Amino acid sequence: MSVGVRSIDSDVIAQKRNAAIKGAFFTEFVDMFDIYLPTIILTPALAYFQPTQLPQGLAGILTSLVFITTLLGRPIGATIFGAIGDKIGRRKATIGSVAGFGLITLLIALLPGYHSIGITSYVLLVILRFLDGVCLGGGYTGSHPLAMEYSEKHKRGFVGALILAAFPLAYILINLIGMVEFSLVPQAGPASAYAIWGWRIPFVIGALIAGWLTLYYIRKVPESETWEKSKKEKTSLLRMFKGKAGKSFIQVLVMMIGFWLTQNIVTLVLPTTVLRDILGLGSFQVTLTLLISYVVLFGSYIVSGVISQKIGRRTFFLILGPSIAIVGAGLLYILINGKSLPLALIILIVCVFSAIVTAPWGAIVTYINERFATEVRASGFGLGFSASVIIPSFYAFYMNWLGVFMPYETTIIALLIIGGIIGAIGAYFGPETKDVDFTHVE
Repeated sequence: MSVGVRSIDSDVIAQKRNAAIKGAFFTEFVDMFDIYLPTIILTPALAYFQPTQLPQGLAGILTSLVFITTLLGRPIGATIFGAIGDKIGRRKATIGSVAGFGLITLLIALLPGYHSIGITSYVLLVILRFLDGVCLGGGYTGSHPLAMEYSEKHKRGFVGALILAAFPLAYILINLIGMVEFSLVPQAGPASAYAIWGWRIPFVIGALIAGWLTLYYIRKVPESETWEKSKKEKTSLLRMFKGKAGKSFIQVLVMMIGFWLTQNIVTLVLPTTVLRDILGLGSFQVTLTLLISYVVLFGSYIVSGVISQKIGRRTFFLILGPSIAIVGAGLLYILINGKSLPLALIILIVCVFSAIVTAPWGAIVTYINERFATEVRASGFGLGFSASVIIPSFYAFYMNWLGVFMPYETTIIALLIIGGIIGAIGAYFGPETKDVDFTHVE
């Protein structure tokens, strides 16, 4: 083969690689944008879908169902689209799932309220959010393995981290959209402008981004060549739970339960329980703190991925687990007892705390993909990433149970320590993966 032909082939491969990586990055971005739509945008307008003067307990249950159903849909979507990704292709699985949650997000934006169709409005909202969760669970299940299979071995740590760095960017954008809307559109109950039409705008934006991403995959992203060369006739979802793949799944599940638990402290407990309730920060101060910390997270994820490429994924996790349990717990203790601290210092501590506690996520996308053979990689990644979130999601119950034995504020620290230890134990029982060949896993 001549030098010119080799050069052309190299350029074609590079184009395919870049298209797949960009696709995975934007899939993660759209996924997380859609996830945050209810928590940031829809919450102030939920009264639009519910009867007036609900008892506080029932109102809380109805509100939580909008989020819980999305959560429950994600592992189901990972199962369905993981099987599709392993059987008929990562690209097709991604196109189907992204088109699905784009359409469902648009349908949510068009929903009438309680005063138009009664409680059916709320029921439809919950059903659509569940279906949305199913499709969201399929987005990264197809796109992330596709990108990783195109990545060069020595750059997989960076690529996996770059993909997940789309998460903080999505959070930043949707918060900025929310801040603009909250300042411009009146919010005063179910008859307000925001409740009637204001909340719909970000949902339409999310649907349009998903539609664009679907077309991008159709036009620009090729199927994984690694998958095309695999023995697809042997692919079966049952393979995920047997033999070497089954052992890998259990090990990944344990590790991810630990790191999801610590991640929840940063993304769910820190903004509400710590910053708002314990420290008494106002809405603007909380939002400012979180926006700055998520800018930091974008860079810290990438740094984490690069470090894991140098020292190894397993070594990286084994260092971070105890670091979260010791250093992270210490910083959290300072925050919880920091009512007299100036806002600038609180922001600094939150940034350092968030960077340490979420550092494993800079290597997680790469690591889980490296743990599974090509024939089951989409299923292994999707389920390992999604199913593990279920147990940590009941963190509020664990805090209440621990509250019997210790002050409620310190239960957060206890969960952080437990999560760091579980994550490290899970990593300990797995192999190093940074040099693994994607045609097989030892």
